[in-house]
Amino acid sequence: MENVNLIFKVWREKRIKDILIPGSKRFNDFDSNGSVHAIRDMNLLIQDGERLAIIGHNGAGKSSFLKMVSGIYPPVSGKLTVDGRISSMFELSTGFEMEQNGWDNIYLRGLMLGETPISIKKKMREIAEFSELGEFLNMPVKYYSSGMFVRLAFSVSTAIIPDILLLDEVVAAGDAEFLNKATQRMNKMMEISKIMVLVTHSMKSAIEMCNRCIWLERGMILMDGDPQTVVNAYMNSTI
Repeated sequence: MENVNLIFKVWREKRIKDILIPGSKRFNDFDSNGSVHAIRDMNLLIQDGERLAIIGHNGAGKSSFLKMVSGIYPPVSGKLTVDGRISSMFELSTGFEMEQNGWDNIYLRGLMLGETPISIKKKMREIAEFSELGEFLNMPVKYYSSGMFVRLAFSVSTAIIPDILLLDEVVAAGDAEFLNKATQRMNKMMEISKIMVLVTHSMKSAIEMCNRCIWLERGMILMDGDPQTVVNAYMNSTI
């Protein structure tokens, strides 16, 4: 990406905290027009083989960065080029129709993730088996428990083998019984993807899972380099 900017036009609603404490961080995140500059003049190249961690305080632009790369938020200026198939492991519920049953949602979510009608139909049986939802797949998903819904969403999302894997924290899917095989599948996706980008608040994950780290604050890259070096600087900062 070259000189990329992402700006949100939002309704500026003052909270009691903002009125009583005008210098509060949330108040200062808005400009005079009620806009938030989430990503500022960013220049970044991520190459094959890189496992990139993104760290920073809340509101630094980390999740906005992922959503911009995945195509959810288009940049307002600059050049953003993404070469490869993306799997976004965040907001897993996107693309689901709550009134439809599990089978229909496997199909719809698969299409949204870039599958063709033919390719997703070939994967539906395997996705169903991995989810372990059985006859519940015939039921509208609005009746699913939260654990059942996560199982289904995770099973569909991880059936797509990506070139670029985007993670907002390490995904923990479903209950303890399901978690082990879900972790194994996630590890496989991390290994075979050409590029992985991990947004995390876990400094341990940034160091152990990644070979590069950037520190974001207010939509800008403050530091880019070896994970241990960047994490140390972040942890010792007074920002």
